[in-house]
Amino acid sequence: MNQSVAVKVHNQDRFFKAQLDASYYEAALKRVIGKVERNLELFTNKFPSSHTINGIYEPVNNADLKYYSDWTSSFWTGMIWLAHELTGEQKYINAGQVHIESFKERFIARDILNHHDIGFLYILSCVAPYKLMSDSSAKEVALDAAKLLAMRFREHAGIIQVRGYLDDLTHKETGVYIVDCSMNVPLLFWASEVTNDVTYYNKAKRHMENVAKHMVRDNGAVYQMYRIDIHTGEPLGGWTGQGFADEACWSRGQAWALYGLALAYRYTKETHFIDSAKKVANYFLNNLPNDLVCNWDHIFLEDDGQRDTSAAAIAVCGLLELVSHLPVLDTDRALYQQAALAILTSLSDNYELDNDAIGSGVLDGGVYSLPINSGVNECMIWGDYFYMEALVRATRTWASYW
Repeated sequence: MNQSVAVKVHNQDRFFKAQLDASYYEAALKRVIGKVERNLELFTNKFPSSHTINGIYEPVNNADLKYYSDWTSSFWTGMIWLAHELTGEQKYINAGQVHIESFKERFIARDILNHHDIGFLYILSCVAPYKLMSDSSAKEVALDAAKLLAMRFREHAGIIQVRGYLDDLTHKETGVYIVDCSMNVPLLFWASEVTNDVTYYNKAKRHMENVAKHMVRDNGAVYQMYRIDIHTGEPLGGWTGQGFADEACWSRGQAWALYGLALAYRYTKETHFIDSAKKVANYFLNNLPNDLVCNWDHIFLEDDGQRDTSAAAIAVCGLLELVSHLPVLDTDRALYQQAALAILTSLSDNYELDNDAIGSGVLDGGVYSLPINSGVNECMIWGDYFYMEALVRATRTWASYW
């Protein structure tokens, strides 16, 4: 794809209407920590389902296909580590260590790990406690997971294949990578840093170069899925599995790309990743309804459309990550900062679930998958995590888990 200059953000004034100080976000963060505390006992030996049913998460096993927790279980663990980091309380360490052991057992059993979401699973469950407490056991589990993720790399295509064994050339997703993996490759970047093994870095970088080159379209919209010939490296085309149509734009995929490209710059310092992240950010900001919380596909701009608050929360984190890498004199820096806070304010004002019941979610109005009518207008566990992370980013300097 042509990496031309990003289309500028229009109607910028609407992002500058919210003028709130840090105390507003501190209060929201306190409410989220309260929910983590109330739910801690229920979700120490079990995990929340990927999405709520009528606002309540079901307790499920670490890898439960029925409840789609095969890739989502770690987001609750990430909330536990954030709660520990913010409060210093031992009970969160105790619960988090139970989770480390659960993810270790899952790795040994290879329980639903034949996919690219190994990064999601082991960054928040194991890299986070290593960074926070130098937990050596968590470090070893995370490095083992990084090795497994690295084994999914297709050398000629330069991508991490989404699913399937690489020696199965009949698999329907041979040569396919999806935009969600932009948030999995930080596990490889991290592994390279702690082991000094450059092969992890090279695989992560090549994968993200193919995200920027092929998935980001000329207008800044992102394909969810893309296929590259595994023998020749020829790009074969992109499409969507979750969005409205192949030429539309699934908003959660747009948010994954925004955050992942900003993280790729953090690890590589290659400015073309910043350029791509800006293109993606500008498209995201140009395709929002009036309350600034995206619909599930950016093709829909109406105010009564089905929102995806989880995509909005991811995008806030991505925008704030992007801001952290921009020079003070960058003309887009203030815009991205204010846009992130405006979206975060709308999430807090309009979509926090006012329910103190045990098992209750945090951020309503999310979507697991609208095409299969699953988890529509509910809380998503990753939405809750990224909302909490966004509030942390808005209130303090934070050393990222990613």
